[in-house]
Amino acid sequence: MAVIFAMIIACIISVIVTHSSISDMQSELRSIDAKKQELEAENVELQRILEDDDMNAYMEKIAIEEMDYAYPNERRYYDTSRN
Repeated sequence: MAVIFAMIIACIISVIVTHSSISDMQSELRSIDAKKQELEAENVELQRILEDDDMNAYMEKIAIEEMDYAYPNERRYYDTSRN
């Protein structure tokens, strides 16, 4: 009788642990799917740029937007009052 009770308890614990593991893996899968969609969108954009054959415009865009470069005669104004 005690052996059967112990086996039932072990099975219940096993089901709970398995359900928890499945839940964690499903949330990880959703996270991976979201990252995959983000990378696919970025890939489509990069593919469009490569097919456009205008690398100078792309390099200029990256230099200005991501690296904060400016033309020698360009003036930029920054709002520093929000610091």
